[in-house]
Amino acid sequence: MDFIDEIVLRTKGGAGGDGCVSFRREKYVAKGGPDGGDGGHGGAVVFSVDTNISTLFDLKHRKLYKAESGKQGRGKKMHGRNGHDIVVAVPPGTLVFDNDTGELLGDLKQAGDRVVAARGGNGGWGNTRFARPSRQAPDYAYPGKPGEERTVRLELKLLADVGLVGFPNAGKSTFLSKVSAARPKIAAYPFTTLVPNLGIVKYYDYKSFVIADIPGLIEGAHKGKGLGHQFLKHIERTRILVVLISAETEDIEKEYEVILNELKKFGKKLISKKRLPVISKSDIIHDGHNVPELLDGIKPICMSSVTGEGVKQVLDAAGKAVFSGE
Repeated sequence: MDFIDEIVLRTKGGAGGDGCVSFRREKYVAKGGPDGGDGGHGGAVVFSVDTNISTLFDLKHRKLYKAESGKQGRGKKMHGRNGHDIVVAVPPGTLVFDNDTGELLGDLKQAGDRVVAARGGNGGWGNTRFARPSRQAPDYAYPGKPGEERTVRLELKLLADVGLVGFPNAGKSTFLSKVSAARPKIAAYPFTTLVPNLGIVKYYDYKSFVIADIPGLIEGAHKGKGLGHQFLKHIERTRILVVLISAETEDIEKEYEVILNELKKFGKKLISKKRLPVISKSDIIHDGHNVPELLDGIKPICMSSVTGEGVKQVLDAAGKAVFSGE
């Protein structure tokens, strides 16, 4: 299944039903009064969180979501049936924007969260509403109101506690596969990971947290180069960034600075997050290999997903940051 994290849709609320013009017809009553009922209200288009889905893929092939219109009122003061709402399921972490104004309509994070994108129109009044002592037989009713129409943009930002960032082949996918049940694609060529992957990590005393493996960055990612610009937004909600740099890198400090620069240029939210620098593939480190003592003022953790060295230390540091709020 394709990973779809942004999509534009048209929504249209149902029209309200027309009011009814009707008069009573009763035996032995020479002049029956008005008894036309109101029209039903139109249904609305609602976006609601479904925790069983993780992408916007299911919405890809339908560009218009239109709710049911209300039914016309009837005689004997019978109210027309209201139109049914149309409820569109979206994954947790979906932002709903008005595509024309840019207004954020809803931030849908958890089960039960919902937002109305297009309201239905009100039903028209039947002629019963217009009866007055001076006009006892009104012969008119109001039509129903049209429903709202709105073009919306849905943007998915994954909900994860920890975001893994780094250049291609820094070992992010391998690390995720070792500490969780996630099975991302792993190979010895750039951009193995083409979509974000999520994994749930157990952390002492029945606790757990979610790690997101974000596709590899390259210099200039904030401008749209590589895959970074497309997926950097998925780490905007994470509490901590684990920055992985391969021990194979010739200049570890320079690569770390490039990554921080890309985060900074993408937005202040990313660069202000707590960071944990990690030197991956430590099993290839040999005597004389240049591993800096500090990165960004923090002592990096040397880790090998192959041998297991440092893996627990990385998880402990990440879990502490997640659960202590540091």
